[in-house]
Amino acid sequence: MLRSMSPTVARTWQHGVRRAASPMPSMTATDPFATDPHTAPRPPQRDWAAVLALHVALSAIIALAVAVVWHVTGRGVFWPVWVWFALGIPIAVHVAAQVAGRVRRGPLRLIALHGALSAVVVTILVALWLLTGSEQFWLAWPLFGLSVVLAAHGVVALFWPRIHPGTERELTERVDQLTRTRRGALDVQAAELRRIERDLHDGAQARLVALTMQLGRAEERLEDRPEDAALVRAAREEASAAIGELRDLARGISPPVLADRGLTAAVDALARRAAIPVQVTSKLDDSRLPPVVENAAYFVVSEALTNIAKHARGASARVELTVRDNAVVVIVADDGPGGANPDGSGLTGLRRRAEALDGRLDVLLPPGGGTTIRAELPCGS
Repeated sequence: MLRSMSPTVARTWQHGVRRAASPMPSMTATDPFATDPHTAPRPPQRDWAAVLALHVALSAIIALAVAVVWHVTGRGVFWPVWVWFALGIPIAVHVAAQVAGRVRRGPLRLIALHGALSAVVVTILVALWLLTGSEQFWLAWPLFGLSVVLAAHGVVALFWPRIHPGTERELTERVDQLTRTRRGALDVQAAELRRIERDLHDGAQARLVALTMQLGRAEERLEDRPEDAALVRAAREEASAAIGELRDLARGISPPVLADRGLTAAVDALARRAAIPVQVTSKLDDSRLPPVVENAAYFVVSEALTNIAKHARGASARVELTVRDNAVVVIVADDGPGGANPDGSGLTGLRRRAEALDGRLDVLLPPGGGTTIRAELPCGS
């Protein structure tokens, strides 16, 4: 076919073929989830155990100071015990709230908080009985009343959903409906992105290729008019650049190999084009995954390999693809120096992409170096 073309047109056609065979651009340049400058890192979680430890430490300092004052002022009646008693009450309430906070939200958390606060009240009453030196055990009636109230709370929490099941059932149905509609919206979005990629590849890109060929023929016919030929040549070069940008955009939306051959083939293609040695182990069967899951898993691997090549030059990488409990598990590990920032914009974008599918993405930094990215993406119906 090249023999039947003129030299300029043949060069244009070969240039388009070379651009089509060029490596796929990294996700960093085309994926908005990875490079959004407005993506904010997650705020660090507060360590409530450290807050409790600080509370206890400050109270201990005050208690020690009171004891020193008592000792310096001539001792006598040991009145610091009442200060210690007052300091112990907020500590007990703090411990009760922290213990109840470990229970998942719902009626059980309310019962746990009720029980913990009742235990605090019982402790205070016992301490008062001991400090006052009362011979009569008057704690029986308060303990009985607290027990009755706590038992009544537990019984009401147990039978209330059965007496009034409407609210809980409606909430459950609403959550199920939102889950289905969100998953359907994500599937529609993935299908629409693939349709746009095909339209760009088969429509605008093909027209631009035809335009460059026609401009090449026009350039040949203007050999005797160098100035006009230069203008046509510049237009042809701009059209060729537009073809490259359009191809990069289309591949960034949805790589053709992913839509045609599946996740394993697409990851293998990424590994062959990577700037570092990559070993791929796939335990996926021949059945196709949902398009939105394939896209998310592919871009996790793409972004991870791009980061390894950029920040850990000379390192090698390992990619594993498996299915466990109706979820695709993607693991990308390298033997580089480590030190990846889990809250960086790229990893945060990938984490949000996984969370949009009710999945999760973890960044592990082993002590010996290297970085491991593990993504779990549900793929069940």
